[in-house]
This record gives sequence, C-alpha cells and structure tokens, in this order.
Amino acid sequence: MPVNWYAALILIVLVGIGSVAFARYNYGKVGNSQPIIGETWHTALEIDVCGVVEPGLPQTNPTASSGFTSAGGGVLVIAPKVSDETGSNATLAKFASEYTGMTLTNSTLKYPATGTVLYKNGEKCAKGTPDAGKVGVVKASTFKLSSSSGSGKETKLEGGTSTTHAGSIKLANGQLIMAGFVPSSVKLPKPSASVELALVQALSGTGSVVTTTTTAPTATTTTVAGATTTTTAPATTTTTSKSSATTTTAPKATITTAPATTTTTAAP
Repeated sequence: MPVNWYAALILIVLVGIGSVAFARYNYGKVGNSQPIIGETWHTALEIDVCGVVEPGLPQTNPTASSGFTSAGGGVLVIAPKVSDETGSNATLAKFASEYTGMTLTNSTLKYPATGTVLYKNGEKCAKGTPDAGKVGVVKASTFKLSSSSGSGKETKLEGGTSTTHAGSIKLANGQLIMAGFVPSSVKLPKPSASVELALVQALSGTGSVVTTTTTAPTATTTTVAGATTTTTAPATTTTTSKSSATTTTAPKATITTAPATTTTTAAP
C-alpha cells in the first residue's frame, strides 16, 4: 500500500484548507479595519419617531478630533480623523455620540428635530404622534444601493435587514439606514426617494444639490390707438435646494406708444 502517497495527499488537502481559512481570516481583518484615517465614506440616515419620519440632520463641519459629520439632506460623511472612528468603531452609535443633541444606542433615541425627548425601550409614544400610547422600541433597517446606482441607471435598493441593535450597526459606504423608535410590531419604511437621490449624488461627487428653474411666460403687449400701454413681464426665479439661493431678475417694462394721427385739409 503506497502509504507515503496517501500521506502526501492528506497533507496537501490540510495545507489547502488551512490556507483558505487563513486568507478568509485576514480578509475579515482588513474589512473590519475600514474605514481608515484619510478615507471618506457616504451613508444615508433617516429617523422615524413614533410614525413620523423626521427631517434630515442639518449640515455640520468636521473638527480636529471628529470626522463624522452630516452633509445635510440625510447624507452622513464618514471620514475618520482618529483611531476611535476607524474600523469596527465606525458605528451608528459612534456617529450619534459626535452629533450635538443626538443619542442613538441599542435602547435609546434622542433626535435633534424632536427636541430634548429621550425615548427608551418600553416607553410609550408621545401624544400627538401616529403611534401615541403604544409601547415602542429602538430598531433599524439597513439597505444598500445596487451596483448600477449612480451610473446613470435606475437606482435600486437591496437588503432591508431589520435589527433591534441599531446603535451597533457598522457604517458602510453606499449604505442607507432607516432607524427609529416605533412599536415592535411596526415595520420601518424604506428610506425616501429624496434621501436616496442625495446619497447617489454624494457618491458620484456631484453633491446633494437639486436645482429647479422656472421660466417666465412670454409677455403679451396690446396696443390701442391713441393710448399708451405698458406690459411688465413676470420675474424669473431660480431655486436651489441644500444651500438655497434665489435669484430674481428685475422685470423689464415694454412700452408701446400708438402712432400719431395726421389730418390734411384740402385748399379751397
């Protein structure tokens, strides 16, 4: 019996399995080490408090020790400045801890748009909300933009995984998170189309600015004999979202004067 041959074959199989396991381990370590200092990711976040989807976080600026900021429009910028923001430390709870007035852990939620109210698991939703009187919990759903998004093709969301450990969610590039304080039986909605669009634009480097232009209709001038008519064209207004800017063009007046009437008298 060729014992040495079988022994060599077994050894090769064991070495192969060990190599695969070691490679997967190292791959996992690399993945968990991101984001790193100097790297920039974009994530989207919306908050549902007792049935009300709140406005996106206002824009903030990074500091020397904090690289987790809001770009406005629901887009979060994840650009670590210190080691406490890198790798597995880049969680939703970590972001919330660096945003003034916000708390988001696995059991508590305080969102700036709702004031100073701190919701805790097991408490009831406040009066005046769609879920008033119902016991709520902190939960979240995560989504991911499809690979074709941002390249001129139709945007598509993937995932929708739900968790009651919202604060522990590891942030990722191109990720959308819908978090909130709602009854445990309530399914959180998908992120809104506006937040999805803002994230696509941020990932493509165009920013989250959407511009709408209104063109004034053509002015109509009516001339009546012996009278002067002045017609003023309405102003043209351009509106830009995010850093809102409104430009108004002064109306131009068109003055039309009726031609003079000439009378000729024949000689006798």
